[in-house]
Amino acid sequence: MESKLVIFNHPLMHHKLTLIRNEETGTKDFRETVEEISMLMAYEVTRNLPTVEKKVKTPIATMKGKVLAKEVVIVPIIRAGIGMVDGILKLIPTAKVGYVGVYRDDKTLLPHEYYVKLPDKLDEATILVVDPMLATGGSASHTIDLLKKRNAKDISYVGIVGAPEGVKALQEKHPDVNIFLAALDEKLNDNGYIVPGLGDCGDRLYGTK
Repeated sequence: MESKLVIFNHPLMHHKLTLIRNEETGTKDFRETVEEISMLMAYEVTRNLPTVEKKVKTPIATMKGKVLAKEVVIVPIIRAGIGMVDGILKLIPTAKVGYVGVYRDDKTLLPHEYYVKLPDKLDEATILVVDPMLATGGSASHTIDLLKKRNAKDISYVGIVGAPEGVKALQEKHPDVNIFLAALDEKLNDNGYIVPGLGDCGDRLYGTK
């Protein structure tokens, strides 16, 4: 299966993206808006989830409705990815959540793993890897490697802002993983930050510097 790249084009998304890009936006508004963007994205990301029929009895009659055929697992990359989880859970409250801790070395820009906690039966689930920033693609690729080693098959990456370099790296390493972004920015700078981007998303989410 060939990967698809989806860049969302929606007025509400553009409006909220402008808010979080603004350096004057404080922690509270930044955090709430990231959650709102994540919920908007989740609605579209899950559009083609498989369903099965289920017979239910309404107050009027018996009918066949549809329910999700597979469990959904959200896997945020710690720590910025955690900021996207609640928005998605508002749409899919039955989803399970796994965690992968990966940090990027400031000098080499390579990912280093320090924490992994995932649900069982990943091979039977639809998995959404979430991280607001797709910069070099290293952390995302490393996380997806971990998932595939645990037999995960149906994996998508959901981010807010991406750089062409990160998209290319992720597509080359994992051509079977769909990529969903709210915006595709210009490039990476010499320090591996997305331009124009929105700064360090983790620091802005949690008020650290």
